[in-house]
Amino acid sequence: MKIILYILATFLATTSIHAQNQRTVDSLHVVLKTSVPDSVRAEAYNQLAREFWEYFPDKAVLETNLNKAIDYANQCLTISERCGYKRGMGDACRVIASVNFDRGKHIEAIEWNKRALNYRREAGDDVRISASLFALGDNYLAIGDHQQALKYHFECLSMDERRGDKAEAAGIYHNISRTYAASGNNKEALKYLKKALKINQEIGNKEAQGGNLVMMGAYYYDEGNIEESLKCFEEARSIFQTLGRKDNYAMSLIGVGSNLSRKEKYAQAIDSLEKALSIFRVLQDKNGIAWSYNNLGTSYTEQKKFKEAAVCLDSCLRLCKELGGIGVMKNVYQRLYQLDSAAGNIRRAFTNFQLYIGLRDSITKNANTETIEKQQMRFEYSKKEEQEKTEQSKRDAVQAVTLKSLMAGIVLVFLLAVILYNRFRIKKRANILLEEKNQIISNEKEKSDNLLLNILPTEVAEELKTKGTASAKHFDNVSVLFTDFKSFTTVSEQLSPQELVDELHTCFKAFDEICGKYSIEKIKTIGDAYLAVCGLPLSDEKHAENVVHAALEIREFMKKRRENLGAKTFEIRIGINSGSVVAGIVGVKKFAYDIWGDTVNTAARMEQNSEAGKINISETTYSLVKDKFTCEYRGEIDAKNKGMLKMYFVERFPLYQQEKQ
Repeated sequence: MKIILYILATFLATTSIHAQNQRTVDSLHVVLKTSVPDSVRAEAYNQLAREFWEYFPDKAVLETNLNKAIDYANQCLTISERCGYKRGMGDACRVIASVNFDRGKHIEAIEWNKRALNYRREAGDDVRISASLFALGDNYLAIGDHQQALKYHFECLSMDERRGDKAEAAGIYHNISRTYAASGNNKEALKYLKKALKINQEIGNKEAQGGNLVMMGAYYYDEGNIEESLKCFEEARSIFQTLGRKDNYAMSLIGVGSNLSRKEKYAQAIDSLEKALSIFRVLQDKNGIAWSYNNLGTSYTEQKKFKEAAVCLDSCLRLCKELGGIGVMKNVYQRLYQLDSAAGNIRRAFTNFQLYIGLRDSITKNANTETIEKQQMRFEYSKKEEQEKTEQSKRDAVQAVTLKSLMAGIVLVFLLAVILYNRFRIKKRANILLEEKNQIISNEKEKSDNLLLNILPTEVAEELKTKGTASAKHFDNVSVLFTDFKSFTTVSEQLSPQELVDELHTCFKAFDEICGKYSIEKIKTIGDAYLAVCGLPLSDEKHAENVVHAALEIREFMKKRRENLGAKTFEIRIGINSGSVVAGIVGVKKFAYDIWGDTVNTAARMEQNSEAGKINISETTYSLVKDKFTCEYRGEIDAKNKGMLKMYFVERFPLYQQEKQ
């Protein structure tokens, strides 16, 4: 198994090196200084984030670059959310997820990648959806949740095959193989690796073929199938030699030499291993040199050439101590005590045996600790996901999306803090826990602030954050819109609970979009009723006209929906009144922006005295829109607790549109 891990680590390290293009960075900064559309500005910030995420020449600048990547990605996300640019939202979340993954924050990486996936699904971008599915598979593999990793890998594979993208399909086959290998299922791992190799052979991707063959050779070697392992390494060696990839060519030589030694073809084995050693010396690759010495020592031991074996193993041990590779050091001490035992040096054999046992126990302890941590992460995340599902169901049932979103953000901060606390308490690293916990809280506070701006007017949100409360304000000239559905109870009895919630969601979502077109502020939904107002928090002299326009579009939307769905949807009644209101926040824990006053009550009476498919407006509103729309006078009607009120039905078209017809 160790040879598998080492060869894969070496191969991946040599095929994922990035270089920063300083001219690209400078060009992007120039773009940001010019007047460009928000979507272009978001793209520039995203490209800057990717440049700094991918560029890490040494550890000295790694954290600095990752912090810059996060900053640029957040700016991309903010701009994209402001202008509704879904692609920019998904790309920004993807970079933030990648930085968290690189920092070992796997739970955070999963959450950000899921956000990226949702945005990309909304944008319908299949290429980026595939990339997010691929990343989520890797995230779950990192925490040892092989079932979830395979779920996302196979969904990604299905999409790549549907799009006919063979290169991407080969890559995901390779990752599926890694996942099965990590779960101990070498049979399935080998099966999918062969599929990846077949595709790469068809499309002529030599570099990927070599990587597939190296991994396949490692699987066969681990199972003791020397003939097949040797065949794979020899084919990989030939490919890398043709491509001029000296590092991977040398690693393939080690695989060939190790298998030849097992076949007792020692002369050929030593020749192959010494060639690898020479190449790694030229490349000044200490890991490769150490690995060459390790396998030479093993081969010489098998030949009972104890002096040569001791020289090689001592050289390997010296390099491993320098590099900190305790896994290889354990193997070297094991071979040294076996070598000393065979040579009759009992004292030194005992010393090396003790060192071997110590490292073996240390590695076992670390592996057990890592397993426990992964189980803890999976348990905590699964518990959090279940709680989030419960909260989402409640939000959908009562249509209190904005309030529940804020609550979910606070719950998320708490859960993440608990997860980090438990995880680092086990590792007894309280100092690191404190630092990372503070960072997470800071990030979540920023997200909560952004969310607050989405559910409250800007000036109200700022006052609330500064003082903890927000003062109510009086607005003189506004128009209030009330809608509800006729025979709601009768229609709802014909629908399942989920169908009812889905239909309400579809209707209210359309109302939200229509109101947004006319600068109308949605206040709340109450069951099947919908309340909105125009003229606050910013005054608007066309408040009445805007509300009537919106009401006409809402009525038209419901009419067409009724024609398509029949009794599966509702008939709507609409009422409008104009006047003054008081607006502000109610409550101290779960904030709600609301409006009060006689104007609101009268608007409700207009809706109650309307008819299905009709827009009923008050005398006050009529006086403001009579020159814009054709209205039908209904006479004075007795309104509950209001007495006799003049009411008007609004016709379908404004006056100027009728003249054109």
